[in-house]
Amino acid sequence: MDSTSHACVGIDVAKYSLDVCLASEDQCFTVQYDAAGLRQLVDQLPAAGSCLIVMEATGGYQNRVVAALTAAGHKVAVVNPRQVRDFARGLGILAKTDRLDARVIARFGQHAHPRPLEIGSEKQAELRELVTRRRQLVELRTAEQNRLETTTTKIVRQNVRHLVEQLDKQVRGLEEAIGKLLQSEPELASKARLLETVPGVGPVTVTSLLVDLPELGRLDRQQVAALVGVAPFNRDSGKFHGRRAIWGGRAAIRSVLYMAALTARRSNPLIRAFAQRLEAAGKPIKVVLTACMRKLLVILNSMVKNNLPWNPKLHPHCG
Repeated sequence: MDSTSHACVGIDVAKYSLDVCLASEDQCFTVQYDAAGLRQLVDQLPAAGSCLIVMEATGGYQNRVVAALTAAGHKVAVVNPRQVRDFARGLGILAKTDRLDARVIARFGQHAHPRPLEIGSEKQAELRELVTRRRQLVELRTAEQNRLETTTTKIVRQNVRHLVEQLDKQVRGLEEAIGKLLQSEPELASKARLLETVPGVGPVTVTSLLVDLPELGRLDRQQVAALVGVAPFNRDSGKFHGRRAIWGGRAAIRSVLYMAALTARRSNPLIRAFAQRLEAAGKPIKVVLTACMRKLLVILNSMVKNNLPWNPKLHPHCG
């Protein structure tokens, strides 16, 4: 957050209303969550660029607010609700109301200085929705395939198979739409071609990175690893030295990186050699895969930053 963003505004997003707290003035107000309410919200906020607006991720309910505020020129950060709740407990705030939540979110923003969202074009926003919808259908398809393994009744099995076939068709349709939209955005298409040169990295991983990690190529390797949640954190206290573990970050990116790391461990010579060294050192498989995820992410970040295609000789020490 730059020096102009000296104030924080917390917004608690509910289905039908928005509770707002201006931390610097300790002022709170409520607006309806509709078109008129969003216009009223923009009118009552400080000037664009003079504050950071913070809200929790609420399963998509926050998207319209984010769109309205960024269109008005505001800097917006969407944070993990667990972090805000832990912050509130640390302050001894156990009660929970919409207005109190807005106040806590504003105070969290003041102390934590969360990173504002990187705002893309309308096509990027559309691409994000397509990628999210594909992910939802894949999860649903996996659930139905698991049911098929435990179902014995003939008519139920037929029903499940039919639904899986329909989901397959819809997933393929979304993948075609994603590909066409990606190619229509020159900057994204260029980055996609660059990233797809890496062995083990396919179209699903590439589109997920471009949509859910717009900061790729703009951060150093420590920052991007921490942002995604593949940077191990120490757990030491006095003479106790616990195992380091990853924490937080962007789960959707970690999911695709995990699958990419599994593939790269077999097909990418650099990642394969890295994994073999860790295995020879006696590292558990989960530690090996997490390290491969981090190394792969750092390589991809470096490629985008330097606009260079895959070359194993350029990345031997990344990670």
